[in-house]
This record gives sequence, structure tokens and C-alpha cells, in this order.
Amino acid sequence: MATGRSDGQSASVAIVNLGCAKNVVDAEEMLGVLAEHGYTLTSDTSRADVLIVNTCGFIASAKEESLSAIRDALRWKRRRGAKVIVAGCLSQRYGQKLLEQVPEVDALIGVGQMARIHEVVERTLTQSQPIIEQTPPQHRWAQTGTRVLSTAPWSAYLKISEGCDHQCTFCAIPSFRGGHVSKPLERVLAEAEHLARLGVQEVNLIAQDSTQYGLDLYGKQMLPHLLRELAGMNAFRWVRVLYCYPSRVTDEVIDVLANTPGVLPYVDMPLQHADDEILRAMKRPLGRERYVQLIRRLREANPDMTVRSTFIVGFPGETEAHFSNLLAFLEEAQLDRAGAFIFSPEDGTPAEKLPNRVPQRVAQNRYDRLMRLQQRISLARNRAWIGREMEVLVESAHPTQRNLWIARSFRDAPEVDGTVLVRAREVQPGTFIQVRITDATPYDLIAESTYSLRVHTAQREEVPL
Repeated sequence: MATGRSDGQSASVAIVNLGCAKNVVDAEEMLGVLAEHGYTLTSDTSRADVLIVNTCGFIASAKEESLSAIRDALRWKRRRGAKVIVAGCLSQRYGQKLLEQVPEVDALIGVGQMARIHEVVERTLTQSQPIIEQTPPQHRWAQTGTRVLSTAPWSAYLKISEGCDHQCTFCAIPSFRGGHVSKPLERVLAEAEHLARLGVQEVNLIAQDSTQYGLDLYGKQMLPHLLRELAGMNAFRWVRVLYCYPSRVTDEVIDVLANTPGVLPYVDMPLQHADDEILRAMKRPLGRERYVQLIRRLREANPDMTVRSTFIVGFPGETEAHFSNLLAFLEEAQLDRAGAFIFSPEDGTPAEKLPNRVPQRVAQNRYDRLMRLQQRISLARNRAWIGREMEVLVESAHPTQRNLWIARSFRDAPEVDGTVLVRAREVQPGTFIQVRITDATPYDLIAESTYSLRVHTAQREEVPL
């Protein structure tokens, strides 16, 4: 059970979570394990006896954000004697080097250790020497049913695998997340059943590469089977897949995404670039023409298929001609959503040592040009929905405007995509309603609930001439 404080109360723990959706799940699993072992959970970091900073170490900006959060936590330590534990990618990646930058930290714990976070917390509360748990990534799946959701109660992430086997020259993730390890199918389905019992209506499958799910355990791609199983539960209104690897988006995957009730016609498929020479330097699969064909197949399977991607600009050796090829691809592909990163030279990656580094100002200019182009494309894609009806998930009232609600459609993954702003009378967050699209911006749709429209029409019909 939990180590107590001097007043007899159990120690309180707060988690500051940074980074991607996979880190969200890691933090939720840690919270669940701590609650199960008697610790008091709090969202108020100023009152916590133990502060856990769950870090991201993906790119330079993420590392800086993580370091800033660690230093904030250490200020609370100095102010009220709290213990500070640094978990996640940054501590896994840098270990002792990180401790040299922030020596006041009480413990460093790497990835894949969520199931034993209570042991680390107890040790920090009973000993004064820093604890460093930097072993090779070990994916110990937390017990089903212990996880504490931090998202809205109607939406949750479901991690189906961990780690990555790809050798992209720009990416350090395999070095600190380890190789690809699938969560056994029965555990995924048991966790899905637990989420359904909690009232979750939207489940978002996440992994470094969701399309690789099952290859290591079952010798074949199991994502289509998993999606059919989840749809067959009839427990979720929406099942969404995030992070598909383009060379593994097979005809079977496309068919399941396009034609399975409850499985959303939505694919998040990071392409990274679209010039063949740069793609080879990145060690990415396929090439521009294969990408175009893949997107065509997705939309032929379902014309409403939403395609999202991300790209890197300023990769070493990227010329203006290479970048122009990327822009031409965007014009041809007409992606619904696209984001971009400026290349970040990551420690220990092959791309870190590549010559012909693109100057920062040039990379920034290319980033701005790409995003301006994609805004125009996204606006056109959004405007094509004007006049159509769709189902949306209401999430909250608008903070300043009465009778305006913030919702998401099947086209909008949590956090990363746009929203649907709905004009309606009283509606309940967490419910699904039908709306008609009336306007569009590059990122959001504007809509009215069809119920409100029916009410207004009926009122107009009752007005005497």
C-alpha cells in the first residue's frame, strides 16, 4: 500500500503529461496503478507530495518543453519539499545525462515501466539518493481495469502496440521506445470492454505503427481483424485508427476503414515528404506516384475518406526543386488535413550527420509556404461539405457565445484536427447529434443542428400571413 505522510494521510501524486497520445495512455496507466496501491491522486501540482513529469523526447522543441516542465516541478520541490520523478521518453533517452542537467530530480524512470510506478514512488519517499531506472525498453502492459482516464469520459485512446521497427533516418524513437511489440489481442479487447463499461463512445487506436499490429505475435497483419472485432462489440459509436504506415495500408485495411459500420473512414498516414530522392534519403517506403495511387484507392473505396498526413521540410539536402515537388504533390493529393515540422537533427540518427543542412530561415520559409498552401486545400475540402448533413460528437459549450457548441465529426481526431462549431439550443456534451454544414474555414466547419432547423421551420410555418 501507499507510503504515508507524517500526518497519517496517504501521499498525494500529480502527473504532468507532455507529448503525444501514447504518452496520455502511459500517464493514465500510471495514475491507475498508483490509485490501486492507495496513493491519493490530485491535479493540483501545488498540493502534491510527488510530482511525476511524463516527458516527450521526440524533437528539439519537445525536449525543451519537457526540460521546462521539469524545472517548474523542481521549483515546487524547493518550495514545499515535494519529490520529483521524471518518466517517459526523455529520461529513457538520456538517463544520466539528463540527471546532470537537473540534479535535484529524485528519480528517472524510462518507458514501458508503468506497471511498477508505485514501487518507484515509494522508494523516492523513503530514500534520499536519486533513483535511475534506465534499462532497455521493456513493455510491461498494465493490468486491464486499473487505468484512470484523463480525457473526456466519452473519448479514449487505446494503445495496441509499442515501439517501432522502421529505420527512418530522421527518427530517434526506436532507440528509446524499442522495437515493435504488439499487445495481445485478448488484452486489447478486454481493455476495450473496460472502456465501454466506463461509457466511452469514441475509441482511438494508437501505436507507433498501427498497421504493423499483430505481425510479431501472429505472423500476419491483425489490424483488420481487430477493427472487425471492435465493431462487432457494438459498444462504440466511433472507432478511429491513428498512425498508419503507408506501405502497410493494404487493400484489406482500406476495405475495413471504408466499409465497416462504426469504423471511421479516416486515415492518419505520415508521409514525411513526396520527392523520391528525399524519401530515399529518409529511408521511407514507396514514392510520390505510389502515394498518389494509395490516396486514390482510399477515396475510391469511400469518397468521404478523410486523409491526414504530416511532412518534414528542410531535411538535409532538400533543394528548392525537391520542395517544389512536395508542393506539387499536395496540389495533386488534396489531403483533408496536413501538418508539417521543420527538420530537427536528432542525436544518434543517421540524418544528424548528413551534409548540406538547410538554413533555418529557408526551412522556416518553406514551412510557411507549405502551410499556406494546405490551408487553401483544406478550405476547399471543408467547403465541399456545405449543405450536407453529418453526425457530430458535442464536446463543450463555446466559452463566449451562447447557443454555440464545440463538436467534432468523424473527420476530426481529438487534439490534432479541427472542430465543428454548432448553433443549437441546449445539448449535452458527450452526445451525438445530426447537423447541417452551413459554412467552413480552413480548419473548422460551421453548422446548425438539424433539430434546431426543424424547430425554426415549424415556427415559421405557424406564423399567420
